Amino acid sequence: MRIKKYCNISLVIITLLTINVYAQKNQNKIIVNVDSGKYTISRHIYGHFSEHLGRCIYGGIWVGKESSTPNTQGIRNDVVTALKALNIPNLRWPGGCFADEYHWKDGIGPPEQRPTIINTHWGGITEDNSFGTHEFMDLCQMLGCEPVICGNLGSGTVREMSQWIEYLNSDNVSPMTSMRKQNGRQKPWKVQYWDIGNENWGCGGSMTAEFYADQMRRYSTFCKNYGNNQLYRIACGPYGDDYHWMEVLMKDKKNRNRFQGISLHYYTGTREEEIRSSTNFTEKQWFNILEKALRMDEIITNHKTIMDRYDPQKKKGLIVDEWGTWYEAEPGTNPRFLYQQNTLRDALVAALTLDIFNHHSDRVRMANIAQTVNVLQAMILTKEDQMVLTPSYYVFKMYKVHQDATNLPLSITCEDYTFDNNSIPAVSASVSRNEQGQIHITLTNCNPKKPLTLTCELQGINKVRIKHAEIITAEKIDSHNDFGKPEKVYIKEFKSLKAEKNTISINIPSKSIVMVKLK
Repeated sequence: MRIKKYCNISLVIITLLTINVYAQKNQNKIIVNVDSGKYTISRHIYGHFSEHLGRCIYGGIWVGKESSTPNTQGIRNDVVTALKALNIPNLRWPGGCFADEYHWKDGIGPPEQRPTIINTHWGGITEDNSFGTHEFMDLCQMLGCEPVICGNLGSGTVREMSQWIEYLNSDNVSPMTSMRKQNGRQKPWKVQYWDIGNENWGCGGSMTAEFYADQMRRYSTFCKNYGNNQLYRIACGPYGDDYHWMEVLMKDKKNRNRFQGISLHYYTGTREEEIRSSTNFTEKQWFNILEKALRMDEIITNHKTIMDRYDPQKKKGLIVDEWGTWYEAEPGTNPRFLYQQNTLRDALVAALTLDIFNHHSDRVRMANIAQTVNVLQAMILTKEDQMVLTPSYYVFKMYKVHQDATNLPLSITCEDYTFDNNSIPAVSASVSRNEQGQIHITLTNCNPKKPLTLTCELQGINKVRIKHAEIITAEKIDSHNDFGKPEKVYIKEFKSLKAEKNTISINIPSKSIVMVKLK
């Protein structure tokens, strides 16, 4: 009897262990509802931001027509070629904080006659205004992207913003049209996207939400449509979890009638931590940055709740026109130039954030990572005539498959990535179907030490066929690309996956981002 009892106990233990092992092997699973896609992932979610800050414009984009660096009309050829490869949909300019001290008439006309200005926000340097409205529009034309212009509500006037719109968009007989033609542009550009100020709760005027709402209504009243061009006016929204600001702008119908979109800014930084370097960090800082990046989902969800209360038809877009990582400037550089390196950690932040935007594509209509070249979480770094493509650049290149595709609903069951008793989901994902019917899956493994086995079941498909897969990863968490050295973080072919019936089994390496394209 004792032998039988012990045998029964052993059998139970073995069964429980077997179930536990099976559960662990199958705990990372994604289920995709292929036929339930409702919202389009706007290509404008993959937008960029270029401010007169540090070396973003001068040296990064603009070198001047006489420069030995290969250029077209003063704009760097290598930067344009690199950005075109991302299918860059839009570019925001001239700021940022700089926008609310920028007076656009200083940046038009013969360059030698343009007045100099002091950039009081970013280093107190003197700018010669050689890069202005016409140069920016030339850049957008080269890139094939939509311009997003941020008007000066903070220190400017209603007339100034109104005339800038007229200068760019009007084909009527008027002083602004004549001025534009005298400066070499006959036909209007028809710029659609306009920010009605920037961060007016802070550097744009230190306003209350109530005071800004009054100013926004006044300014936007004089932001006129010309011809068949309909403006998309973007009101200055809150930073992070300032839900009061959103409530004030949304609850009053008089406010809502004056804009089509409202902005949101949120940066992922390490200001309160002991280690604030972009490259010299530990797993603790790795974890903390990813945890803060994931908070974007909570912030957007709460702002959407407010917006849905007053705009249930979702007519107003949420425009996340400043986001990204923010560390200390690189040693030996001007701290106000915000120049920082870009590592594999930043690549994962970009992937996690873009996933969040994709999931909220019912309300998020545009986003702009800060910033395009040489500033914060840049796509590109330049030094004289050299150029480096950052890990974040390669994420945008990988994720461009989601632009204007239908977001496919998914559910994720996954293990946690735990550090110091804190946890985040180890897996993030996006799935979309484009107009050609092709399905793209992007997956991120946040754990820097542990590879994961994951299954992805596509409900609504009988048989899955894999056409191509690729990966972004590197040896170390702080791996980055630098001048004069071989790239360490870039897109490679990925083969650790297989398909059976309607399910894909994927072995995702630690600290990596994977894209799978189905036939």
